[in-house]
Amino acid sequence: MSKFLSAVASKQFDSDVKQAYQTVGLLRMCTTRRTGVIGDTYNFRKIGKGLANQKSTSDEVTPMDVEHELIPCTLTNWNAPEYTDIFDQKDVNFDEKMELAKVIAGAIGRREDQLAIDAMEASTPTIPTVGGSGAMDIPKIAKAAAALTDQGVPMGDRYIAISAVALEQILNDPTITNQDYNTVRLLMAGTINSFMGFEWKIIESREEGGLAKNGPIRNCWAWHRDSLGVAVGMDMTTRVDWVPERTSWLCNGMLKAGAVVRDNDGLVKIEIDETV
Repeated sequence: MSKFLSAVASKQFDSDVKQAYQTVGLLRMCTTRRTGVIGDTYNFRKIGKGLANQKSTSDEVTPMDVEHELIPCTLTNWNAPEYTDIFDQKDVNFDEKMELAKVIAGAIGRREDQLAIDAMEASTPTIPTVGGSGAMDIPKIAKAAAALTDQGVPMGDRYIAISAVALEQILNDPTITNQDYNTVRLLMAGTINSFMGFEWKIIESREEGGLAKNGPIRNCWAWHRDSLGVAVGMDMTTRVDWVPERTSWLCNGMLKAGAVVRDNDGLVKIEIDETV
């Protein structure tokens, strides 16, 4: 194998990885993202609520004294490297290249998801935890939705992350799947995209950790986009370098990012028993 690789092949590989990355990260569009961050820490700004006050004629105005709080987010470095000999001097095996691009993009995408999940796990939500026993069902979903509404959380841009078992429990609920009650034909699709004001994200079992589980109890999360922040110092990028000692190309995907809960009022943990 030659140590020479055309710039076209390397650029195309980078493009393939980035294209795949746009589709594999389930939660990347469900957060408030800040890109181009310099350094290892970014401070998200949280602005409190204001209260209008009555003003008498000719009186000076009374400031609302809105609170401003900085929420620090620590960025960490991640990479997904792999040695490969799929590149040669004259051309590139594009089928194999695409497979490697998907692998690297998937690893980085799942890691970014995990940063967001871990941030929610490390948070202290204002809303008490919903559940603790029983399957994922309508009462739990409704209670989470109502709790967010009571905190003044906007109705749009709400998301919920559940496990595959939670999805199975929902699909076994006749009230949800019966078309007399629900116009969303869940059983035909075998999944759920939106329901009760939430956009649903199914998080499978992942080596990165996925949704936390303690014994039979799985933690699912419902949140509003603005309550969860992701700071990105270096968005997903790739390098393809020749390593003489290995006589191979080192293909690497890299990410510098961090996540933090910006507003504890905007998320709620839903516990389910996966053995039910």
